[in-house]
Amino acid sequence: MMDSMKRGTETRTEAKQQQKQECATTFLNEGILMLLSGWHALQMAVNNQWGGSDSLQKSHHLASHLFSSLSKSYAPAPVEDLENLLHECMLLTFNTEIEDGSIEEVAEQLVGIHEEYLLRQSSLHI
Repeated sequence: MMDSMKRGTETRTEAKQQQKQECATTFLNEGILMLLSGWHALQMAVNNQWGGSDSLQKSHHLASHLFSSLSKSYAPAPVEDLENLLHECMLLTFNTEIEDGSIEEVAEQLVGIHEEYLLRQSSLHI
């Protein structure tokens, strides 16, 4: 009887952990998508198809790449690395040189989103 109660408690705990994990992952994904959808320079590039007729798909690929990279990282992402990634993507993918300071702003906001994700992840192990 005690073993079945213990297993039941462990199962509920595992389910709660899984739910928290999913919430943290959803937070990261939605944060990235919202940030990129509000980035004027990227949206101009997409709307004007500066990356070709598949510019929208390219912006989705950027979001997926950011999510994949940040969700696998257990240390805060260096803002310079994110700035370089965004700059390279805009230049090579959308043939666009961004000089309005928005790359730095977006990179800083990504760092904040990632730090919140890491905080939510760490609360899973408490």
